[in-house]
Amino acid sequence: MFDPSSRIQDYLVFGEFGDVNPSITDSSTFTFMTPERMEELFEHEIEGCFLYSRHWNPTNKFLANALARMEDSESAQVAASGMAAISSTLLQICDAGDEIVAAHTIYGGTYALFKNLLPRFGIKVHFVDIRNLDEVASKINDRTKAIYCESVSNPLLEIADIPRLASIAKVNRLKLVVDNTFSPLIVSPIRLGADIVVHSMTKFINGTSDCVAGAVCASDDFVHKLTDINSGTAMLLGGVLDATRAASILKNLHSLHLRMRQHSANALFLAERFKEMGLRIHYPGLPEHPQHELLRSLMNEGYGYGGMMALDIGDLTLANQLMTRMQQEKVGYLAVSLGYFKTLFSPPGHSTSSEIPKEERDAMGLSEGLVRFSVGLDNDIEHTFERISLCLRELKIV
Repeated sequence: MFDPSSRIQDYLVFGEFGDVNPSITDSSTFTFMTPERMEELFEHEIEGCFLYSRHWNPTNKFLANALARMEDSESAQVAASGMAAISSTLLQICDAGDEIVAAHTIYGGTYALFKNLLPRFGIKVHFVDIRNLDEVASKINDRTKAIYCESVSNPLLEIADIPRLASIAKVNRLKLVVDNTFSPLIVSPIRLGADIVVHSMTKFINGTSDCVAGAVCASDDFVHKLTDINSGTAMLLGGVLDATRAASILKNLHSLHLRMRQHSANALFLAERFKEMGLRIHYPGLPEHPQHELLRSLMNEGYGYGGMMALDIGDLTLANQLMTRMQQEKVGYLAVSLGYFKTLFSPPGHSTSSEIPKEERDAMGLSEGLVRFSVGLDNDIEHTFERISLCLRELKIV
């Protein structure tokens, strides 16, 4: 059985003086003993040699190596944000005139990149229901270069059938790019056939809502292309992650398995109670979820179904009132993002998915009254549920 957390735990890096934490390389540039060695490194990468931190930094390399072990990829590259990871990946794959087939239920920032920015560079994106494999296949032509989806979609928590999407991609010689931000450790897309996995490490991987960071996990060949000094998008667009932040994320990565289990257990508890109350809840851990069995067939054992869920109140005004009351009752914070140790909640149609036009949100089933929860690490989740129940009763939602 593949256990991604064990692969992280087995990755030992010593600091300069035997430190249990690797030393932070607080330098933007690196010295050479001879001009010839400098010239050689500018011509091709040399393992263990560094020239400039926009290209590679030892601390960033430590984090990248740990992420590659987690996702079972040959290599990885870290970036200044999840969007930097996504944009550099797609711009490395695609040239002007190329096309992408993408899920229509994706993070709003990704949607805006695909809908508004990539067309300015001559790249066309077809948005599809990623669950409809016939629709996916129908949009592929000789200009298509990639299929893009999220393992667990934001915010509706739809599950991508990664093995079947990978088969479509392979037959058509495309890259399958999967955003695994919602489900680190839970799903291992590369083991299921994906070519490239991207993450917003801002979220669960870091877990403390104190930095912005991203990652690309892929083959050695693709990461070398990203970091090529002449044509690599990660190198030339400059979305570099600061080494101090990389060191902080690497420390937090070692507790990810514990955090994901608690996030998942708490989310499942709340989802089951909301279902009992007759509320409309989106959570893949519930047997009623349309892709519950699919996720069960894809997931690694021991990490649950994730810490994300969505509660459909049906009305924006009522949803806003509920979130306001929950913050007053100290359930958590009315805030975007996810993966924090406190519960975060927001109305995606008017925040993280607001880039998607309303008619498209309606078509995909993203209700105006949807409240997205990133369920926290509460030790007493029953007490948290009691506080939420109070808010629901006061507003006569139940």
